[in-house]
Amino acid sequence: MSKIIELREQQEQIATAARAKLEEIKDDTTEARVAELEAEFDAAMREYDKLQATIDRMEKVEAAERALLESRRPTGDAGETKGEQAPEYKDVFVKALRFGVGELNSSEQAVMRQHYQSLNEEQRAQTSTTGASGGYTVPTEFSGEIDKAMKAWGPMWDPGVSRELNTANGREIEWPTVDDTAKTGRIKAQNAAVDDDGTDDVAFGQKLLNAYIYDTGVVRVPLELLQDSFFNIDALMNELFAERLGRTCNQELTIGTGTAAPNGVVTASGLGKTAASGTAITVNDLVDHMHSVDPAYRASPLTRWMFNDSTLAAIRKLTNANGDFIWTMGDIRVGEPAQIMGHPYSVNQAMPSIGLSAKPIIFGDFSRYIVRKVSGFQVLALRERYAEFFQVGFIGFKRFDGELLNSAAIKHMLMAAA
Repeated sequence: MSKIIELREQQEQIATAARAKLEEIKDDTTEARVAELEAEFDAAMREYDKLQATIDRMEKVEAAERALLESRRPTGDAGETKGEQAPEYKDVFVKALRFGVGELNSSEQAVMRQHYQSLNEEQRAQTSTTGASGGYTVPTEFSGEIDKAMKAWGPMWDPGVSRELNTANGREIEWPTVDDTAKTGRIKAQNAAVDDDGTDDVAFGQKLLNAYIYDTGVVRVPLELLQDSFFNIDALMNELFAERLGRTCNQELTIGTGTAAPNGVVTASGLGKTAASGTAITVNDLVDHMHSVDPAYRASPLTRWMFNDSTLAAIRKLTNANGDFIWTMGDIRVGEPAQIMGHPYSVNQAMPSIGLSAKPIIFGDFSRYIVRKVSGFQVLALRERYAEFFQVGFIGFKRFDGELLNSAAIKHMLMAAA
């Protein structure tokens, strides 16, 4: 943790120095000098982002080490022999892939049988052939690691950004909605009857949450590679599947069409501010856009900005009328994130860039965007299918959907058409 704090302090120094570069730009500064100072600012902020990436990796390593220590603590369960531990399915699985089931000892075979008996229908490729033909399911611990790694590929999959709904099955969910904000009470005269003409009825709506299935495609691994003692199958499959499916999930939850696919948050959002320019944004654009969202939504703890990295680079250079930068660095020591005009932000590379008629910025209450996740991330290992090629195939699946309950809660900025 001390190293992370040290890196945070370096970030703060870089941010201060970068701001000083832009503060050197005056009305009489030559264009050549302005370009030079802005280039130095961009270079400094790239170093800032590089340090942030290092911090993120270190925090993940610390989290993994804590989880590993937790997993190694003795459970004290009855039936365990002191000084001995039953083999984990994860280790048995890798051994079976590399050398075949015939090389498993009796305790390892027992672990394999016990695992198959615990599988439910949703975890099997074909119930009649799972296990019998070597169609092994990948250990749940492995799938959990992939699920965690997917978060690195986009904020829309992360818990704490939107509202997460986990379900054990993929049945369609009907979610009732209501928008009564246009209705008000009224004064009533003494002895007068209350209006009962139907105009005050509450109008209910409904959103549907489905469970669209996405897969990674098949990754075929040669048996020679599996049998190499230096080959780390866990790390490889984790990286491949997390990258493939993580980007897909984030992209669909960001710009999905809503037609036979998740309704991406940008697609579902309402119109906030229309920028005066099609190629640049101003502080006034951001202020107007922030205030296009009702104060009731702005007060939510999940209210935030969202844009891609190139848009963030443009926003970091903006100053208000007092010459203060609207981007402020956070402080990890007190749990304060970096902010823009008092609100945190998420960098989402699936967001459009600044350009004509684009929607590069959204702002609002992300608790009104529902990310429905079905069961866990699932992986299958296909031994028999590719046996003639001396390969094992791996394929991953994830079922999910996304929907915005109220388009007034999150709004997009629309760039000018010309």
